[in-house]
Amino acid sequence: MNVGQAIRLCRTQRRASQSAIANRANCSVSYLSMLENNKRDPTLSTVTKIAEALHVPVGLLFVLAADQTELGDIDEQVADKLMQTALASLGRPDNMTALVGGHYG
Repeated sequence: MNVGQAIRLCRTQRRASQSAIANRANCSVSYLSMLENNKRDPTLSTVTKIAEALHVPVGLLFVLAADQTELGDIDEQVADKLMQTALASLGRPDNMTALVGGHYG
């Protein structure tokens, strides 16, 4: 699971600075940067605050953060469609799946 990468993807898609998101999520810019670079593991409450600051459902961050192995027995085509739908909700074209790590084929 790569929550930091998902946070960064959502933040950059929203064209928001780390400073703006950190301020809205009530955390420091350096902490947000460490999260985005996977140098810290956030608590669920922190992820929830960041999701709210990004104006995205917290579940979307977890979908974007998951790789195929973490989705269990979900068919790879279903997982790919789930990823495409999550990216589309951010305004990303379908071919941007690779930016999230290419987990889905």
